[in-house]
Amino acid sequence: MATQAIPTPSSATVPDFVPVAPGGGSMLDKSAGLGEPLNVIISARSHPSVRTKAGLTQWAQAIGFSTECLGLHLGTPQTANLGDGAGDVDELGVWRADFHSPLLGTCLESLIGGNHFRAWIQNFNATAGSGGAVFLAASQEEDSTQHHNIVPNGYNLGRDNLVNAALGTHQHPFLPYKFVTTSADLTGLLAPGAEGVNHNISQDGVVKLLTVDRRSTFDFGF
Repeated sequence: MATQAIPTPSSATVPDFVPVAPGGGSMLDKSAGLGEPLNVIISARSHPSVRTKAGLTQWAQAIGFSTECLGLHLGTPQTANLGDGAGDVDELGVWRADFHSPLLGTCLESLIGGNHFRAWIQNFNATAGSGGAVFLAASQEEDSTQHHNIVPNGYNLGRDNLVNAALGTHQHPFLPYKFVTTSADLTGLLAPGAEGVNHNISQDGVVKLLTVDRRSTFDFGF
């Protein structure tokens, strides 16, 4: 997969994201003909580092998630079309709850189940008016004996658990960064219900918009 360029917004007038439908995209990713809701968006107004895979991982580790167990991923990557002209694009990766152990905790999540999310970067150039919003598909899954199926109400639960973990200020465990995250609810982007949704699990259609700032740990302003 080619590396995606991450445009940096030049001013506060840059939109948080661009709606995907006008560009032929969908707020459901694709997995075996069905999809998981893209139920969280990290705003393009967020710190530029968070809108890269490496920076997204730092933010995830600060709020209690990390990369997959021993860096291994089983299964076919899911794809998403964010209406930016790139078509169906593979997920950047999967981040799982780490149970306060960024090095091995995701191995436990893979075994007993828990929260996880996938991510894609919306990639508009400056003339299109935006760039760099990150779309997440968050869900709560069963343990390995249930083949990591999604728990009942797992899309709403996964979204809310992720957002609740992120809100406020969190320090990265290994680097001199802290992240400050705020949230707003969006409706009208994702149709509520279970139509087209993987595992036929209904969801409420609410998308959480997160704005994430990264600061030095020596910055005491809030």
